[in-house]
Amino acid sequence: MASTPVMTQRARAIQRTTRQSPYKMRLVIDQIRGKNVSDALALLRFSKKHAAKQIEKTLSSAVANAEYKARQANEAIDLDLLVVSHAVVNEGPALKRFMPAAQGRATPIRKRTSHVDIIVSERAAKPKPVAKKTATKKAVAKKSTAKTAASKTAKKTEGEK
Repeated sequence: MASTPVMTQRARAIQRTTRQSPYKMRLVIDQIRGKNVSDALALLRFSKKHAAKQIEKTLSSAVANAEYKARQANEAIDLDLLVVSHAVVNEGPALKRFMPAAQGRATPIRKRTSHVDIIVSERAAKPKPVAKKTATKKAVAKKSTAKTAASKTAKKTEGEK
């Protein structure tokens, strides 16, 4: 009997050449990776980091893309089940500038940029654990320990006779 795998909804959003260094962006994106979308948006909304604003825009776009994709496929999507499944910050092109230095020299300055890539997917519903099997195993274990205890007492009484 072949079972068909359940396909989860996935949506992607990319923001290119964000004017902030990848190191600073990664500090924020590491906090939301693997979290529920509503929790991640709340965390980003109240974060003091400038990078949080840029990442919040990208995450909101990914959620909107998921809604649009579901609407086009005429499927229902539960936004509470969406999870940040993939969140990466890559290095973009660096803007090269020069700053005047002493004795007529110029020192180079690299203004770094970032590419933010976020994929949200629908978390599969967790199956409920079956409590009957564990309860029967415990009951069998109790019965077997009771039987062994009874046989031990019976042997002791036979040995005393």
